Amino acid sequence: MSNKVNISTILRPFGFIYGIITETRNRMYDCGLFKSHRFDIPVISIGNITVGGTGKTPHTEHLIKLLNKDYKIAVLSRGYGRKSKGFVQYTEQETAATLGDEPYQMATKFPTVQIAVHSNRAEGIEQLLQYNSYDAILLDDAFQHRRVKPSANILLIDYNRNILEDCMLPAGRLREWAYNRKRADVIIISKCPDNITEQEMMLLTKRLINNDQKIFFTKIKYGQTYLIERPNTLLNLEQEKESSILLLSGIASPKQMHSYLKKFTKNISLLEFADHHSFSDKDIHNIEQAFLSLKGEKRYIITTEKDAARLKSINLKEEIKSSLYILPIEIEFVKDGTLFDRYIIEQIKNKQQTI
Repeated sequence: MSNKVNISTILRPFGFIYGIITETRNRMYDCGLFKSHRFDIPVISIGNITVGGTGKTPHTEHLIKLLNKDYKIAVLSRGYGRKSKGFVQYTEQETAATLGDEPYQMATKFPTVQIAVHSNRAEGIEQLLQYNSYDAILLDDAFQHRRVKPSANILLIDYNRNILEDCMLPAGRLREWAYNRKRADVIIISKCPDNITEQEMMLLTKRLINNDQKIFFTKIKYGQTYLIERPNTLLNLEQEKESSILLLSGIASPKQMHSYLKKFTKNISLLEFADHHSFSDKDIHNIEQAFLSLKGEKRYIITTEKDAARLKSINLKEEIKSSLYILPIEIEFVKDGTLFDRYIIEQIKNKQQTI
């Protein structure tokens, strides 16, 4: 423990320098020296202020489900970890390598929604609008991307990692100082425990929001586990108490998923990789060996949709593919979910009325 404390202390001056750099950039945008682009159509941005998973993708997917019925929407992401450059729109020829694992996941999950990636969101929106017209555009992971002025700016904060108790990179996880949460129109406290109390929510509300900001609380919800090769083939975890499971994770933190699976069986092994990890031949060999070492007749590999996006393009042995299942991650509002949905739709309607 003392080594961790010492390393953090040593890195704090570098965090202060990093904070000065990001704050200078923010001030340049605030005073107009750097230009923020406004668009005629509604733009909803969702992002975070820290590195690591806060649940951006399942929250973006919630917005897609909310809006896709009545509006023609597109999703624009940076495409973190992709091997392509510039602007890329999803087509059937794209893979997780060219689009990024999270955009590819959304593209295959919502085929009627246009998914695109570009490191420059302003240019990305312009190129999207060259090809088609949309009622709204969702910006995934764009809280720090100040080149676009969104109609609504949503900031996610992990319940387990309060930004008020964190410090700047590289000593901590903050991308910019916590008071910049003031730019958010909506703050969502994500990954809340099932037993969060009204008192806790009131305390977090008092500590985190300013003026007329809105705050909501969400928790992780898991969908039905399905076979990677055949999505209609489901795995009923309730009936797998004697099974052995290899949890294959390349996400920021598999802790919550691991705890969830332990409700069904104690025979769980964790094979963990870094977030957005690109699987090598050696990794595939290690996955196969870890799977074969599981005890019992009923053995499964369970992974996330995000990891599956990268695994689908890899030549896995048939024995592995026939035992590889996906556990979808969704979100559920602790309360006031209809108020959040109503707020988002109002932002779109209000913007449309001004056009």
